[in-house]
Amino acid sequence: MIKKVYHLSTCSTCKRIIKELELVEKGFELQNVKEQSIDETILDELVKVSGDYESLFNRRSVLYRERNLKEQVLTEDDYKKLLLEHYSFLKRPVIQVGEQFFIGNSKKTIEAAKEYLNSL
Repeated sequence: MIKKVYHLSTCSTCKRIIKELELVEKGFELQNVKEQSIDETILDELVKVSGDYESLFNRRSVLYRERNLKEQVLTEDDYKKLLLEHYSFLKRPVIQVGEQFFIGNSKKTIEAAKEYLNSL
């Protein structure tokens, strides 16, 4: 079973969640998205779970503000291109357990991941 976390190693929120869920101790592979970008295959898997590229998009990204993307009308193709272009546009962390994905750092998402991991 695939057990993987897509994260940013310098992100304090990602570090806190990895520690809180004891992912390293549970044998999860850590992929720092800054060093090894998420590929299109995984992105397509994430879209199947999330419903669209926009829901994977991190609007808190510095690049989002710098490029004034808030002022633009972005299509799903735009979101996909941006997600593949730069790691900072992806909501983090992304926790993969087999075919199950938990995307982002909302309290609800982390609680769902915790419950799922405890049920294994």
